[in-house]
Amino acid sequence: MTVILIAVGLLGCATDSPTPSPVTRITITPVQASAPTPTAPAFPTPTRRVISAPAIGARIALAAEDQVGVTTIYDPRYIKLAYPNGDVPSERGVCADVIVRAFRAIGVDLQVRVHEDMQKNFGVYPKDWGLTAPDSNIDHRRVQNLTKYFERMGKQIRETDADESFKPGDIVAWRLSGWMQHIGIVSLDHVPGTKRYYMIHNIGAGTQKEDMLRNYSILGHYRW
Repeated sequence: MTVILIAVGLLGCATDSPTPSPVTRITITPVQASAPTPTAPAFPTPTRRVISAPAIGARIALAAEDQVGVTTIYDPRYIKLAYPNGDVPSERGVCADVIVRAFRAIGVDLQVRVHEDMQKNFGVYPKDWGLTAPDSNIDHRRVQNLTKYFERMGKQIRETDADESFKPGDIVAWRLSGWMQHIGIVSLDHVPGTKRYYMIHNIGAGTQKEDMLRNYSILGHYRW
């Protein structure tokens, strides 16, 4: 219960441990990440990757799947990060970190983008955490801020009823309980015998690839 309360207070994600499902690993050529600034804490930055795939959605999905087996710990603690390209150690993180890390693999730093948009438009972002100003250490690691940013960038997809309306690399946000929310990425692979894709997410047991699209009430559907 303590872990769940911490997760709600800081990030808005849940920490229920899901049942593991089959995982297909993707081999991707790693490229050395840029070094953090001298004032940054001494945390290793996740490896940035160059992915050969024809569509941006496929590249996002592959980059998310590459986190399976690497991020094995759910850790919602507030930590001071480098800026830009700041991250917690790659073996730990929360649901939002799956999205942030996947987007960095395609050259999009959501830490910077969310922070800059919040600096200009702080009033339109959620105040669930009692913030009075943007914080580059944590804002991009909160589900509600990510979904608000995607909405503001015109990335929302209205179709959520049919399984086939979800495509690889899409971002899905769910409501769990109260104002707690969760977020994940649609994988490249269908669940056998269905039109539904596996999801890649971290809800308490590290980054997993699972059949859980319909496990919770869908709040938002976004496509970069």
